[in-house]
Amino acid sequence: MNTLPSQAMTNFHDHFDTNYEQMNLDYQTDSQSLWLYMQAAPRPCFTSQLLSEIQDLFGQFYAHPIKGHPVKYLVAASGVPEIYNLGGDLDKFSRLIKAGDRDTLHTYAVQCLDVVYECSRLFYHGITTISLIQGSALGGGFEAALACNVIVAEKSTQIGFPEILFNLFPGMGAYSYLSRRVHPSIAEKIISSGRMYTGEELHAMGVVDVLAEDGEGKDAVNNYIRQHAAHRTSRLAMQQAYMHVNPAPLDEMRAILDLWVDTAINLDERSLRVMERLVRAQSRKMSSQLKEENQVA
Repeated sequence: MNTLPSQAMTNFHDHFDTNYEQMNLDYQTDSQSLWLYMQAAPRPCFTSQLLSEIQDLFGQFYAHPIKGHPVKYLVAASGVPEIYNLGGDLDKFSRLIKAGDRDTLHTYAVQCLDVVYECSRLFYHGITTISLIQGSALGGGFEAALACNVIVAEKSTQIGFPEILFNLFPGMGAYSYLSRRVHPSIAEKIISSGRMYTGEELHAMGVVDVLAEDGEGKDAVNNYIRQHAAHRTSRLAMQQAYMHVNPAPLDEMRAILDLWVDTAINLDERSLRVMERLVRAQSRKMSSQLKEENQVA
């Protein structure tokens, strides 16, 4: 059960159900910002449950009239130290590919794409989306950040698309959103290299909008919101104008998604073993972090 600051109860809880298990919500009354802290289990990736919870929250946003909407800014952050989001559920991928279950894999992929697509369009409902990357953002975690209107990242964060390591590519919006921030040739280089980039490197390329010193990401977001709010009407109109000039059509992304599913379902044993090793490495990292937290407690 999530708890919100007492001063926000009247303004936010009157309108929204916040009883989620894999994300924590913190509403800031003064800035009318909702901070969404992802906390998926057993690994900080996009589990089906986390995706469903985000979809439910977005549904509540759309059900509320734009006029008088209590949320002006949605900040996507992480409740897991050192990890923003590790992307798609690789354990689920591996099991479905081994079983040859293309339909279920396709359903999961569509759910992922629908979440990032809706996130990219929330400004039509008066909500500016901001991703705060304070830890590793891999694969689908990077895709989700790219779908936000604004990316804030700390200098030393590790961000990239490792899919090439297991003979796959990011297929839920990466090409579409990244190529609208940088030249397609640069987007291709970032995607195909498989390497991790720092927040500082991606800021220099134009992928990251706001660069923060390590440990100062939240302050950077709050500063951005204050500056944006001073000219919010024109900023929202500019965001819509940008989307008219650089649209990310759903049919384009659905076609890429279908290609991703076709590629994934045909991965060979070697590629699946690499994927499974990454799952084990992620699980070990989470286990180590939990032990450290328990020792501190």
